[in-house]
Amino acid sequence: RESIPLPFLKQEDQPITSALCPVFQCVLCAPSSPAVKLHEESLTYLNQGQSYEIRMLSNWKGAIDLPEGRRLLKSVVRVVFHDRRLQYSERQQLESWQMSHPGDRILDIDVPLSVGVIDPVAHPSTLNIIEFLWDPSKRTSVFLQVHCISTEFTQRKNGGEKGAPFRIQVDTYKSDSHGSFTEHLHSCSCQIKVFKPKGADRKQKTDREKVEKRSALEREKYQAACENTVLTECTPWPDTDVSRTPTNIPSMCSPRIYKVPSLER
Repeated sequence: RESIPLPFLKQEDQPITSALCPVFQCVLCAPSSPAVKLHEESLTYLNQGQSYEIRMLSNWKGAIDLPEGRRLLKSVVRVVFHDRRLQYSERQQLESWQMSHPGDRILDIDVPLSVGVIDPVAHPSTLNIIEFLWDPSKRTSVFLQVHCISTEFTQRKNGGEKGAPFRIQVDTYKSDSHGSFTEHLHSCSCQIKVFKPKGADRKQKTDREKVEKRSALEREKYQAACENTVLTECTPWPDTDVSRTPTNIPSMCSPRIYKVPSLER
């Protein structure tokens, strides 16, 4: 399988045993598109503002050797651009989006639906990032909402638009002896496109019909659509400022800090 030409994605040279039994795994509960060829990366369609679950799965044994107060992990979730051209101008793109959507966020967390998420935080200065603590030994699911749509970041040409693909990336860290989450454990990501409400469902149906109309030989060139999307391993996001926030996150003064009352929520 060909590597994805992105600067922050790891080359797919992991041993088979690692793929079969990963220490960490994140699963986005949304189906992948059936209209993706075998040599391409999977693509998942999301509806704007709809809550989607990401299941945080772990076989990590390191928590056993840690004192109870240090068993929590920190995950940083971000929505970023897939295309290099937009990556280079990301700051300008996000500032432009913020000006046209005052008071809105690109990525948000649906706290009432989330399970096992502790002290989730959405910083006002980072519209496309949320972070939270979680216990790898307990069930954890975070529900996310993406409020921007892919066509907002593409130029209109000849009366039509082609939506820009995004990436959802999850970086996970454990705390050091000083209580700061600086020790990287795992990173993974997947490619998505975001449509206006109900648009993802229509696009999924259109892709399925498109493939079904092809001959049996042609259909073999396409990936089988999966009910859920498993995020693939990648390199950590280069900006580590958020990941180094100390454990006393709730003390930060921000109108967008959310709290879940208990771990069993």
